[in-house]
Amino acid sequence: MTAPLWTAADAALVTGGRLMGEGWAATGVSIDTRTLQPGDLFVALKDARDGHEFAQAALAKGASAVLISRADSCDGPRLVVGDTLEALRALGQGARLRSGARRIGVTGSVGKTSVKEAIAAVLRAAGPAHWSVASYNNHWGVPLTLARLPQAARAAVFEMGMNHAGEIAALTAQVRPHVALITRIAPAHLENLGSLEAIADAKAEIFSGLEMDGVAVIPADDALAPRLRLAVNASRAAFLFDFGLARGAAVRVLSYAPDADGEGGSGEMDVAGKVMAFRLNLPGAHQAVNAAGAAAAAFAAGIDPQMALDVLETLAPQAGRGARFDVHLPDGRALSVIDDSYNANPASMRAAFASLSARTPPRGARRIAVLGEMLELGPDSAALHAALAGPLADAGVEAVIGVGRGMHALLEALPPGLQAVHAVDWNAGAQQLHALARDGDLVLIKGSNASGVHRIAAALKSAHAGAPTQA
Repeated sequence: MTAPLWTAADAALVTGGRLMGEGWAATGVSIDTRTLQPGDLFVALKDARDGHEFAQAALAKGASAVLISRADSCDGPRLVVGDTLEALRALGQGARLRSGARRIGVTGSVGKTSVKEAIAAVLRAAGPAHWSVASYNNHWGVPLTLARLPQAARAAVFEMGMNHAGEIAALTAQVRPHVALITRIAPAHLENLGSLEAIADAKAEIFSGLEMDGVAVIPADDALAPRLRLAVNASRAAFLFDFGLARGAAVRVLSYAPDADGEGGSGEMDVAGKVMAFRLNLPGAHQAVNAAGAAAAAFAAGIDPQMALDVLETLAPQAGRGARFDVHLPDGRALSVIDDSYNANPASMRAAFASLSARTPPRGARRIAVLGEMLELGPDSAALHAALAGPLADAGVEAVIGVGRGMHALLEALPPGLQAVHAVDWNAGAQQLHALARDGDLVLIKGSNASGVHRIAAALKSAHAGAPTQA
């Protein structure tokens, strides 16, 4: 039998709420009736929809109780509070205070989810562990992850994201990590923050929440690494590790050679003076640096580096983050699709193009890029889009389908001979792909989540691979 995560008395104590119906115990915490499991405590948050509308449905689905701010929202076991989001944060704080887990916090402009997942895999191999689900990295995702922290966990990793300055500071204050890692600084959220320096400062807020004697982990190769170092020096960090390709990095990739098929590679890594061989089954040379970041965080958390590298070898590409699949169109044409559609900014676009260039399509087939516009880039958006033309050409791409208004600048900057097609939305982009694809083509799909290109990947994966007809 699963041990209770929260008893009614404990949940009421940490939230200051009023119990209506006692004696329940929750084995989990949920904010969504679609994914709620029997035994969960359902927290009725107010976001796009008011969770109070689903409180009764949560109980009918097997919730042990509901955490609400309106007592008349439902019948059944209830914990009534003034503000459900604040109560969720209180549950998170309570879970953290009663836990002895070593906590790792991860943020960055590029690769934070991939690195978080890599760290989570290492932590699981080392013992009872806890981690952020998917990209639960915002103002409700982080406290929800904390509230779910089991007392038996020995280590945990939390992803932290932001759109504005101050958001990471609020999240790291809740997590209070023992290890805080920044993957990389890149032009994402420029619209809100204005400069790369401001982005670096916002990401560096993660160090402000470090526990005493904590470890800061930064990307040695980043142009803004000196600025990050200053932020570390101003924090309570007792130690600083850096990682990457740079000479002198605490965790340094000495060599990395991609496989002939571009699906992985092997190399050597220096971890605090000890040279170790490593292998990855992930596409793209940038994954070697991601692996160095994960190894650095694991080492900082007291995990044997060799074990960490052994675990990293077992990782496979995730859906939306470089996973490849083959599909046959209704007329028999076969395509090999690289689904990197979860999100995009200029840095991750370049990494995806480099990964694409390492793969060779069959004779007579081409490399095609289906690219959704990059959002939140501010006044330099057109220039940042146009600057991708050279990397696309260098990667051997022969056709580009640009989805969304922001892609006009890139398509206009492409060199002569490189086929350029514009699509107003993802649906039109899917239709364009079906129209121009040849048998054997290698297709990269990547773009900001709001561009909708992930729906093109989903349509291709479906049993009926014909072009969608409605948005």
